[in-house]
Amino acid sequence: MNVGDHPTAQTHPHRTVLTSAPQDAPVDRATAAARRVIDAMLRTDRGNANLDRVAEELNSIADHLEEHAPEVAERMIDMWSGEGVTRHDPITGPENAIAPPLVLEGLDDGSVQGVVTLTLPYQGPPGCVHGGVSALLLDHVLGVANAWGGKAGMTAQLNTRYHKPTPLFEPLTITGKQIAVDGRKIRTVGDIRNAAGEVCVSVEGLFIEAGVPRPR
Repeated sequence: MNVGDHPTAQTHPHRTVLTSAPQDAPVDRATAAARRVIDAMLRTDRGNANLDRVAEELNSIADHLEEHAPEVAERMIDMWSGEGVTRHDPITGPENAIAPPLVLEGLDDGSVQGVVTLTLPYQGPPGCVHGGVSALLLDHVLGVANAWGGKAGMTAQLNTRYHKPTPLFEPLTITGKQIAVDGRKIRTVGDIRNAAGEVCVSVEGLFIEAGVPRPR
């Protein structure tokens, strides 16, 4: 992966924002509304007599969006052009309704960090974050940490340790830091901490310097 266009700890200041910021644009406002719908559907009373009408309205919206959707290959080109930091990924993307979205900053010690509060769409055990969601978050954060460190690659291995349940509905601090580079091998670590600062999940990652060509 080429990180030449990405901010790094060597070229940018402490607390550089490394993720795409939401904009006052129709697509961002629509995505934020869709994110609310996902959360509200999980909170609502399943006996709500208006759910049939809700389904009709949501299907009508989906029909409209699909009617105006380009071919997937064309959309992929649009997704991967322009900004070096993508707006559509499932962790930080303001254009992706399943993203929390997490905002990440690059720190002057070479690490990256973000704070996010997760709600019911990310639940595994009662009141806790799904373990797979935790792994997804950490995989992405480690990838951003590699770009901030100046050498990025593809995930080869994640050794994930679950220390204690990760709670919903409270601020979680997620960090990642590149710790070693040996040829094409990149080693990175990270963790998720609860509001009390306790480690809930930690990870050691092995990445290989490689990449997938962007759609052209």
